[in-house]
Amino acid sequence: MKYLITLLLVSTCSFAFTQETTPVDHPNFKAFTLEELEGQMKESGRPWLPFLKVPTLSTGIYSLKVGATDRQQPHDQDEVYYVLKGKAKFEAGEEKANLAVGSILFVKANVPHRFYDIEEDLEVLVFFSAVKE
Repeated sequence: MKYLITLLLVSTCSFAFTQETTPVDHPNFKAFTLEELEGQMKESGRPWLPFLKVPTLSTGIYSLKVGATDRQQPHDQDEVYYVLKGKAKFEAGEEKANLAVGSILFVKANVPHRFYDIEEDLEVLVFFSAVKE
């Protein structure tokens, strides 16, 4: 019995240690940190970093510097933006909004939209719905 308890404790401790040091990457689950994603974006030198794509959803981070021009075109998916950093204005169709950290936007598929008058470097988390068929 004592041997069994010792074996169980060693296994549990080993499992816990493994869980803390092994990156999470399962077919049904992925974990990301903003710091890692920002590092990847900086390393790429590009303003768009896609980081998850599954059949029903895709996500990425989009970044624009102060004074930059947003050249994106309408997308064929519904889209949600969450402002992580910065301050800017946004227009979608005829609608306009002032944005700051914490702003959340929904844009319907195929609606022309853009960020403009970027006052502080802008970083947004983007969620796209599945492509319409």
